[in-house]
Amino acid sequence: MTEATDTLRVVPADAARWDDVVTVMGTRGDPSWCWCQFFHLPNKDWSASSTPERRAALQQQVCGAGPAPGVLAYRGDEPAGWCQVGPKPSFARLDTAVVSRPSADRPDPEALWAVTCFVVPVGHRRRGVASALLAGAVDLARAEGAAAVEGYPMETGGARRSSADLYHGTVSMFEQAGFTEVRRPRPGRVVMRLSLR
Repeated sequence: MTEATDTLRVVPADAARWDDVVTVMGTRGDPSWCWCQFFHLPNKDWSASSTPERRAALQQQVCGAGPAPGVLAYRGDEPAGWCQVGPKPSFARLDTAVVSRPSADRPDPEALWAVTCFVVPVGHRRRGVASALLAGAVDLARAEGAAAVEGYPMETGGARRSSADLYHGTVSMFEQAGFTEVRRPRPGRVVMRLSLR
């Protein structure tokens, strides 16, 4: 879908690629127990869910009908990263989170998609994978008819941050992809949007 370098490619995560999604999520750290379900579930449902249930939910999203729920990056044949993207209404938590909830005076535009998180395993970090994933996520949203794509990156000010802080991406990465700032709902967090029409 999107070529970042001669050896890095990004493609939609479909049923044929489920095993590669599992590889990227790994067996340690947040992705291995979240399975990219945090934004799909209201807080009460999230707290009541188990790791196996979250994994099964992502498997259903990847292998079921409908648009791919994200994109995978590959370096050669090796899975190198994941980015979740989809219609904003499919992410229940985004309706209530301070960072992302719409308001009466700032309603969301129609056909708005959201980029919620990036997973780049150790060994592939700091090599342009997240930027390639973002470009691939935008390509997927555009192909599925999105009018705009929104993200919620961190403002790092050039300082190094842990992967736990950076799973939303960075402001500079979104800026380089053509996103512009919509608002700053709290210090260090920025809502950014890219119009596709």
